[in-house]
This record gives sequence, structure tokens and C-alpha cells, in this order.
Amino acid sequence: MIARDAERLPEGPAIRGKLGRDDLIMRGGMVVIALYLLVTLAFPLYAMLSKSISTYSFDLAAFELQVSDDEGRFDGTIRTAAELNEATGAYTPADLIAGSDGRLGVTAFFPDFSFRSPVRYRIRNATDDGRFLVGSTLHDDTSWQELDSNTFRRVQLRPVETRGLGNFASYFSTPALFNSIQNSIVIAVISTIVTVTLAFWFAYALNRSCMRFKGLFRLIAMMPILVPSLLPGIALVYLFGNQGMLKDLMFGASIYGPIGIVIGSVFFTFPHAFIIISTALAISDARLYEAATALRASRWRTFWTVTIPGARYGLISAAFVVFNLVITDFGLPKVIGGQFNVLAVDIYKQVIGQQNFEMGAVVSVVLVIPAILAFAIDRAVQSRQVALLSARSVPFAPKPDRKIDRFFFAYACAIGLFIIGLLGVCQFAALVRFWPYDLSLSLNNFQFDRMDGGGWGSYFNSIRLALLTAVIGTAVIFFGAYLVEKTRGFRTGRALFQMFAMLPMAIPGMVLGLAYIFFFNNPANPLNAIYGTMAILVICTVTHFYTVSHLTAVTALKQMDREFESVAASLKQPTMKLFARVTVPVCLPAVLDISIYLFVNAMTTVSAVVFLYSPKTTLASIAVLNMDDAGDIAPAAAMGMMIFYTNALARILHLVASRGILARAQAWRMR
Repeated sequence: MIARDAERLPEGPAIRGKLGRDDLIMRGGMVVIALYLLVTLAFPLYAMLSKSISTYSFDLAAFELQVSDDEGRFDGTIRTAAELNEATGAYTPADLIAGSDGRLGVTAFFPDFSFRSPVRYRIRNATDDGRFLVGSTLHDDTSWQELDSNTFRRVQLRPVETRGLGNFASYFSTPALFNSIQNSIVIAVISTIVTVTLAFWFAYALNRSCMRFKGLFRLIAMMPILVPSLLPGIALVYLFGNQGMLKDLMFGASIYGPIGIVIGSVFFTFPHAFIIISTALAISDARLYEAATALRASRWRTFWTVTIPGARYGLISAAFVVFNLVITDFGLPKVIGGQFNVLAVDIYKQVIGQQNFEMGAVVSVVLVIPAILAFAIDRAVQSRQVALLSARSVPFAPKPDRKIDRFFFAYACAIGLFIIGLLGVCQFAALVRFWPYDLSLSLNNFQFDRMDGGGWGSYFNSIRLALLTAVIGTAVIFFGAYLVEKTRGFRTGRALFQMFAMLPMAIPGMVLGLAYIFFFNNPANPLNAIYGTMAILVICTVTHFYTVSHLTAVTALKQMDREFESVAASLKQPTMKLFARVTVPVCLPAVLDISIYLFVNAMTTVSAVVFLYSPKTTLASIAVLNMDDAGDIAPAAAMGMMIFYTNALARILHLVASRGILARAQAWRMR
């Protein structure tokens, strides 16, 4: 009866909880960090996209000219530049397509022009859009400019800007540029297959066998993450280059091109694939293997029916991560790619080599497409992942098998030799006096101040950048993750924030760096003042590596029960006090992991900052690139090894400091 009455009751008004002071503070904080992502990510990308559809061409109808006789008298005849061009055929339609900095001389319209002639010329803009230069003076009004012949030869027309897909049409109609797409995809696919295969068996050896020295091999596998991607390219040059130690092993093939890029890509992406696959293989239910044994399934069949399905999400994720890293990498193809063009190097060539920023933006847009597709597919696949371990699961423990253990030990030694070997060659290259003529050891290559392309100042700039990125980035990212995870309500705002936080992972470093040029190098932008300073390098690096750090922080915060907030509210304690005294100490391991992740990546990053440094803010990784360009390969290897030493030392100090800090802050975990 009561239930029936309740069913007949009219619906009451929706009751909304009253926002407290803490709620407003948290929402305000989230808005501030969301604005940071908007300014440092969304606006620059929009500026780059706008640039890619900006086309420039010379509108000859926008200029009018008059010519005097030998006495300097004008008869009043006015002709547009278009009419003159039609009469003389000075420029073809293709010549009239230009970049933003394009210039077109006017003397070509007059076949009998001579700068010693007494003839005088008049020129003006026929429309408000017209612009022309006399020397370095820009004229954008419609008044006549009368010039003698000697001055007239310094007149240059400027193009007008229009919007359209002309740049894309030009890109896809240029075979050399269009081949870069095919080259990039082929290299990325081959590198992905090789890396994931090698990393899978290496991770399998460490997780599913009882071989010795697992800790040492795990340490070796992580070493490539401490060096910039350019370094394996330098090592390969010393091994298989024109004067390489093992050149004969190439059997006439050249290391400068796809072979070198693939080998180098396998080296620097190996740790990323290994971590993901190792995590997937570390979790398995022993009952499945017991069932397979009871059913008398062969090891091969068990491998394909139990092991691979259990690790499939890790394999897929590793494949997409490696694909993304290879297709967006700039340093390695630049060092060892030779004439084999890829998209990331094309961006560099267009922007630095040809100053064609519009075409650089077009290549960037093309490069973003496969990167975003790979990222989106990976996220979709990961969303289907379900827990493999339940409360009743029994952790799998490998059993000793002398034959298999020896085989995997030999395999791990081969992988370890590959990694240590490339680093060892770089170390040798850094110490040898003059390869291959004088092999005596010396520290001359470490005298960076005497080399072109970089000095010790670059190295210390990198340390400064890494420290600032680690401190500022950790604070901003962890606080942002806390706000998005612990704020009550505000679902739309949290969803938008989460979307912005995930976006940097899909944006290649080269694209982000180029987007920063278009956005921050605009004099109309109030933030233009930070262009060319250390501040923009820190902002770009934090934004570039935002996503992984954000996910690490969110994962740690999810482990904290929301009852902490409820208890703090019942005790009338401010949320920020709870954050400082409870949340941060509990999540300190994740905070420390984020800081060292940002430090190491800031030391090794090349692609995102290669467009943004100034003479005062050159970085060590950029110095490696510049010295290699200048032919100082040995000093480049020495600078690369300095980055390796620094990152290794930072890792050791981080490990020691973490133990001390965690022993004090995490004592409650030991009880």
C-alpha cells in the first residue's frame, strides 16, 4: 500500500548539493591547469593547423606600373603587373605560388631593363591587399612611388595570403615528399615487428625461466632510455659506416638509410616494449598451466593457447608505442638516414633548411594522423582489457629447466651484448683521439667549447632544463591529477580536463615544437616574451611528457580511498591541508617516479626543442645534433655519453634519496 502511494507521488525538484569553499578552490585549480593545457597545447596546435591551410601567391593585378621615356617624362599609360607578365611571359603560374616570405622581382617585366638607364619607373598598390618592398622598406598604401632605374631593380613584390588546401595539393603532388609517408610507415612497421619480437622473448626469459642474473639483464635492458635517440646512430656509423670497424659485415650494403634507422630504432625503443610486455607476462594464473599439463597439451600448444592470449593486450600496446616512437622520431633518421627521407626529417628540412613554414605545418599534420590513429586504436583495445587475476588465482612460478634456462640465458646475453655493445662503441668513439688514424685514448673530444655546434654551456643548460622540468612539471601534473581525481561532481569539466591530459601522448615532439613557433613567435601574442627563453623549453617539455606522468599520478591517487576526503570533511579540515599532509606523503613513490621520468626525458629530448632553443639556451642533445652536422662525430658521441652519465647518476641518486625519503614518509606501510 505504501509502495503504491509512493508511486503516485509527484517527482520533487532536483536537489543540488551546496558547493563548499573547498569545492570552489578545487574547481578553480582545475580550471587554471586546464587553461595551462589550453594555452600550451590546444592553441599552438590550432595555430599550426591554420598555418597549414595558409597559401601565399602573387596577385599581379594588385600592382600598377608606369614607365617614362629616356627624358624621364611619363605619358600617363598605366599597366598592371598582370598585363606586363602576359605580354612578356616573365613568370609562369607555378612561379606565382610562394611561401609567406616569398618575393618577386619586377625588372623581369621589362626585357630591355638596365639599371644604368635614365628611364624612371612608377609603382603602386592597386588594392589595399598589395604590398611591395623597395630595398627593406615596405609599401602597403596605394600612393605612387617614383624611382630611378638603379633603385627600381631593388623593388620586390610580396605575396598575399589566402586560405585553402593548396599546400596539401602541392605536398601530395611532390614525389620526394610523398615518398616520405611510405618510407616512414615501412620503417615504423619493420622496427615494430623486430622490436616487439625481441622484447617479448627477452621479457619471457626474465619472467618465465629460472636463468641467472635476471636483475642485471633488467638493468641492461633499461639503459637505452638514458641516451638520446641520436646516439645509436653514431655508434652504427663507427661500426658499419664508410670507415666502420665491421663494415665488411654489411656485404656491400650501406648503413646510411633504412637498415641503420631500423637497427637504431630497435635499440632506443627496446626498453619501452620490454617494460610493457614484461608487466603483461608477470601476471598469469598458474592454474591455467596446470590445466594444460593435465590435458597433456604440448608446450608449444600451451604457449599459443595460454601465454599469448594472456599477454595479448601488452603486445598490442607495446606494438603501438613502438610504432609511435619510430614514426615520430627525428634524431636517429637525421644522423644515419642519409638520403632516405622520413616525415619527421622532412619537417626539419622544410622549416630549418627552406624556411617554408607552411609546408612544414602540412607535413606535421600528415605526421599527426598515423600517430593519433595508433594512439586511438591502442586506447580502444586497452579499454577491452579485463582482469586476468582473481582472488582465487595462483601466481605462476617458473620451474627450473636446465636446457631452456641455458637457451634463454644465451638469448639474454645476445640482447645485452647488443645494447652494451652500442653504448661501448660510443664510449670508445668519445675517447679515441682521431678515428681511424690515431686510436690512442684522449679526453680531447670532451673539450666541447672548442667544437662547432655546442659547448659546456649546452650541457649545463640541459641540467637546468631537466631540474626545472622535474620540479615544476611534477608539481603541476600531480596537482592537476589530484584535482581531476578527487573533485566532486563537475563531470563535464573533469572529462574535458582528462581529454586534454591524454592529448600530448598522440602529438609528436616535432609537431609540438613547430606549433610553438607559430603560436609563441607571434608578436601579437602577449606570451611572445618567453619565446627563445628557458621558460618555453620547460613548458614545451612538461607538455610533451604530460600524459604518462598524469596517468602515473592518477593510478596512484586511485589507490587512495575516498573516505580520506569524507573523514577530513567531517573533521572540518581544509582539502589542501589533507592534500599536503596525507595525499602527497601516501603517493610519494609515484611523485618521485614522475620527477625522475621528467628529468631523464628532458635530458634526452631533441624533437620538441629543436625549433625553440636560442644561442643562450642550446641544449646538450641539440649540441649532439649540431656537432654531428658539423662533422665532429667523436665530440658528438662524447656529449651523448655525458647525457648518459648524467641520467645514470640521476637514477642512482634518485634511488638512494627515494629509499631515505620513503623510509621516513612511508613507515606506515611497514607496520
